[in-house]
Amino acid sequence: MDHPSIPDAKDKTLFTPGPLMTSRTVKQAMLRDLGSRDSEFIALVARVRSRLLEVAGTSKERGFEAVPMQGSGTFGVESVISSAIAPGGKLLVLVNGAYGERIVKMAAVHGIATTVLRTPENEPPDLAAVERALTADAGLTHVAVVHSETTAGIVNDVEAVGKLVRAAGRVLVVDAMSSFGAVALDLERAGVAFLVSSANKCIEGVPGFSFVLARRDELAKCAGRARTLSLDLHAQWKGLEEGGQFRFTPPTHALLAFDQALAELAAEGGVAGRGARYRQNHEALVRGMGALGFTPYVAAAHQGPIITTYRYPADPAFRFDAFYERLNDRGFVIYPGKLTREDCFRVGTIGRIFAPDVHALVLAVRETLVELGVAIPVRA
Repeated sequence: MDHPSIPDAKDKTLFTPGPLMTSRTVKQAMLRDLGSRDSEFIALVARVRSRLLEVAGTSKERGFEAVPMQGSGTFGVESVISSAIAPGGKLLVLVNGAYGERIVKMAAVHGIATTVLRTPENEPPDLAAVERALTADAGLTHVAVVHSETTAGIVNDVEAVGKLVRAAGRVLVVDAMSSFGAVALDLERAGVAFLVSSANKCIEGVPGFSFVLARRDELAKCAGRARTLSLDLHAQWKGLEEGGQFRFTPPTHALLAFDQALAELAAEGGVAGRGARYRQNHEALVRGMGALGFTPYVAAAHQGPIITTYRYPADPAFRFDAFYERLNDRGFVIYPGKLTREDCFRVGTIGRIFAPDVHALVLAVRETLVELGVAIPVRA
């Protein structure tokens, strides 16, 4: 029997934050063609939208809508930022990594007034500072935060942020790109108005589209606010509601794969089941890397199971380029660091990988360190 996580012996195992390893059956789902106006495809899109709300623990009856949007996750986030904030509105962005910074850039491109609260990349948002900002500036209308900030691997407490935002009567936007489908988040309890994620992350589909889960009342307010044509979130929603179709060419094959991926998510036990596998992967990584002298950059209290950042070893024999290439030659793909102040690398533990894959990676890391002449600490 072949390994459950590796669809083809020639493929390298991806320890990245996405795109990720996918199952053979998800890939096979794309081996057909459907027209965008075909009744079968329209029914598939409706099913996907409904299933997304189920994954989120909510429904249309509870006032939420699911709106797929062509393009990567960044397109989905920008569709919200450029559609939800009215002229004269103001955005508060909580930043502790590159993806929070990207939201700041989006707002600047669209001429949206912005206040930025930054904390270090391994620390959560300063809740007291958030509360002070909301109290001091009545002009702030929306607050944006990243749930799983894969710059360092920190998981931000969206419910705590949401409590402050709701109490202040503002609108909460959440980038849940690398958490949705594996890290539980109660949208209603957290007061989330807009949540954005992507097909090719924890649901283990393939790249091609993002999606927005939105409170219907806030989505309705987006009418006429869009600053772009193709990323008009309200128009996209209306098109899907009225005719079941995307306004522009949909990613048909990616949606076929995603429909299968959602079925596989349910078969694994939904968010709880998938999250449990990812936590097992993460725990195996931390144990194995710890035995080799590596310590996670983020404290355990804030570390998520999605991706883990490690500082370079102090040994001058360590050269990341050589380390990366030798792991790559062994069939393991990790990610360079994205921190602004530290030399580091990142290892993702999501996608169609399992604990044995992690053990194999750790063994490859050990062998590579030995080849490079990097000292490995002796543990009692």
